[in-house]
Amino acid sequence: MYEVDRIVGCSARMKEVRDLIQRVADSSCNLLITGERGTGKELVAKVIHHVSGRKTASFVPVVCSAISEADWESDIFEEADNGTLFFDEIGELPLLQQNKLARILQHKRCRLAEQAQSVTVDVRVIASTALNLEHEVNAKRFREDLYYGLKVVEVDLPSLRDRPEDIPLLAESFLTRYSHEYSKPVREIGEPARVLLMHYSWPGNVRELESVIERAVTLSHTREIVPGDLPASIQQAGGSGLILSKGIERARTLQQVEWDYIRLILEKSGGNRYEAAEILGIDRETLYRKIAEMEKAGAGE
Repeated sequence: MYEVDRIVGCSARMKEVRDLIQRVADSSCNLLITGERGTGKELVAKVIHHVSGRKTASFVPVVCSAISEADWESDIFEEADNGTLFFDEIGELPLLQQNKLARILQHKRCRLAEQAQSVTVDVRVIASTALNLEHEVNAKRFREDLYYGLKVVEVDLPSLRDRPEDIPLLAESFLTRYSHEYSKPVREIGEPARVLLMHYSWPGNVRELESVIERAVTLSHTREIVPGDLPASIQQAGGSGLILSKGIERARTLQQVEWDYIRLILEKSGGNRYEAAEILGIDRETLYRKIAEMEKAGAGE
C-alpha cells in the first residue's frame, strides 16, 4: 500500500525525493522531513517505514502539539519497539519534552512503562516540520542538539506551486481513487478544468488539491470534471497568476495559461512529444494540434 510509487510526481524534485527514500530506507538513521503544510510529509514517512526492514513492526505517529503528559515517552517508545516513531510537526514539541527526546536519542535508552530502570530501545525516529528549525534554534525555542540529532538526513518536500508539472498527475491519481471509492462514473478532468487547476497557486499544497478533486468527484454528474465542479476560488483564479516558471507570470487568458503549461512540459521532457503527451494526459494527435495552434499564434517560440 505504501510503496515508493505512492509519491506521485514527474518533476526532478520528486524524482530526487523518491531516490533518497530508496537510499535511506534500510538505514536506521534518524530523518527530518521538511516542507510546507500539506506537502505530504506523513505520507513520505509512512513510505520510508513500509519499504524498510521495519515494515512488520509498528509505525507510531505522534502529534507533537498534543503531548502534555509527563511520562509520554514510555508508552510510545514501547509501542514503536523495532518499528518507526513519527513526530508530526516536531517544532511544536514543548521544550520539556524536547529535553527528554534529546536524551533518548543520545543514549538510545528509555524507561518503559512499569520498568524500574531504563532499557535500550530499537526505534527509528522520523520527524517532520513546516517551521524553519534553524530559526527556532536561534530563537531558543528548539534545542540545537535535538535538531542535529534528528537531521541526520533531511528530506525536503517542495511546495506544489514549485512543481506545477506534477499537478495533472496528482489530480488524476485522486480522481481515480475517489471515483472508485464513491462509485462515480467520473473518468477524466476536462481541459478547461485542467487549465484552472494549473492556474491556481495551491496554498494548501497536495492536501488542498486532494480535497478539491474529492469535492469535484462528489459533485460531478458526468464522466468529466468541468469548471463548475471546482470551488469558486479556483474558478476565479483564471484572472490571477500562478508562476509556472521564472519566465511565466500572470497569463492574460486561459488559453495562454494552457500554452505556457504545454511549453513547460515540452521543456521538462527535452522536446519528447510522446512523453509530453503522457504527462499532459492527452493523446499525441491532440498535442500536435495544440502545438500547431501555438506556432500559428507565435506562442511556441
